[in-house]
Amino acid sequence: MSLTIEPIYNDQIQQIADLILPIQQIEFNVPITLEAQPDLLDIEANYHKNGGCFWGVKQESEVVGTIALIATGHNAGAIRKMFVKKEFRGKETGIAQRLLDTLIDYCRKHDISDVYLGTVDVLKAAHRFYERNNFERIDANDLPVYFPRMAIDTIFYSLHLDLPDQDAK
Repeated sequence: MSLTIEPIYNDQIQQIADLILPIQQIEFNVPITLEAQPDLLDIEANYHKNGGCFWGVKQESEVVGTIALIATGHNAGAIRKMFVKKEFRGKETGIAQRLLDTLIDYCRKHDISDVYLGTVDVLKAAHRFYERNNFERIDANDLPVYFPRMAIDTIFYSLHLDLPDQDAK
């Protein structure tokens, strides 16, 4: 299986919506619409413009997974839109891990030391995945004020990254 990870831009918004919405609405019964996620309608302004990124995993020309980072300032960022098409999930493909590794590498290269994310209770496999990757579950009250919280999220995680010594650069 030939998979590539690359940044996603506005020319692929429809493909991203076609991947994410069925996972949210049909697979996990999360009552959210595209209109309630305006970040997906302008990926470049909401992710790339301020120092974050939006990545997609492609098998040939089909996007089968995504992850995004909002750079929030304060050497911090927020993970958003981590989704993998059902038939591409699991350790066999390693897509989720490759996406997260890509995001973490990006954070280290861009001096982002604190990474936060919000999710919903029903996504139990996602909780286990983040915990296996050293994310710590935190209370909503412990989120920094600059974290762009989504109303639907009820569970939150954080990860502190050790960055390379600034003098070594």
